[in-house]
Amino acid sequence: MLALNILDYSPIDEGATAREALLQTTQLAQRAEALGYHRFWVAEHHQVFSVAGSTPEMLMMHLATSTKTIRIGSGGVMLPHYSPYKVAENFRMLEALHPNRIDLGIGRSRSYRIVNQALNESKGIKVSYEQQIQDLQKYFTDDKTTEHRFQELIATPITETAPELWLLGTGGESAEIAAANGMAFSYAHFAKPSIAGVEAIDSYRKQFQPSKLMDKPKVMVAVFAVVAETAEQAEEIAKAFDLWLLFIESATPPPYYPSIETAEKRGFSASEQEKVKNNRRRMIVGDAEYVKAEIEKIAARFKADEITIIPSISGADNRMKEIELLAKAFNL
Repeated sequence: MLALNILDYSPIDEGATAREALLQTTQLAQRAEALGYHRFWVAEHHQVFSVAGSTPEMLMMHLATSTKTIRIGSGGVMLPHYSPYKVAENFRMLEALHPNRIDLGIGRSRSYRIVNQALNESKGIKVSYEQQIQDLQKYFTDDKTTEHRFQELIATPITETAPELWLLGTGGESAEIAAANGMAFSYAHFAKPSIAGVEAIDSYRKQFQPSKLMDKPKVMVAVFAVVAETAEQAEEIAKAFDLWLLFIESATPPPYYPSIETAEKRGFSASEQEKVKNNRRRMIVGDAEYVKAEIEKIAARFKADEITIIPSISGADNRMKEIELLAKAFNL
């Protein structure tokens, strides 16, 4: 059976505050748990003032405490900015308090130059991304036998269980790293919906090498979805999302998700309409039955074990309604 998950950015709606956005994320996670979703992940975004999700580990602790059974994860921690040892300690703390419920999704998204500078200005020699991943696995397995530059080092607290380790990516290189290191792989369809993704996942499954943390390949595909009671209502909501995507690519994006009313009043220029057309390839828009059918097609095409929905749309009520409609359509 196809598992359904949610990745939430903690959108700050027009006229709302970051605190309200984070409380809405909490309510969404609680509702997702009640509806039967498998995982609820939160993101790491820097210098994006329209979303409140900047430190997934801290938000995860709050969400895990606010729920009981749903898996809580990061989608993802941008590992090149951080010490794998500290990341391991953060996630072991989460796992110690909420065993068998924590996911560590990691990525290496290229942030704004000023963000990269601020997060890395005190660093000396950089360690490769793959080495960082291998470091994490050492710390999560308490491995002191394999040769390592910090061979005697153990990440605390020591736990009987470990977080699930997922690698996030948009192509072949990330898929190869995930396969070589025995990790689950999450493909960002919402960023790059191409045939190359299918090829990357096929290669991942063929090349997968079991690790101490995972014995067989596991694939997740993440999609932007806009769902409403009717296709017409979904299209109205999608126009506001279209505008947000244009905003975040602009030089001076506003610090909020534009409302449906704002998008309707503003409209789009000819050049913007072309960008909107391209961005629409990254999302599924429609009523629940249509979106369900499209999700099932994507799952079949990518041979996905799980699908992660990103309900990154304007209006907390709209986000809540979306996950309820999809849960009903999939009989969660």
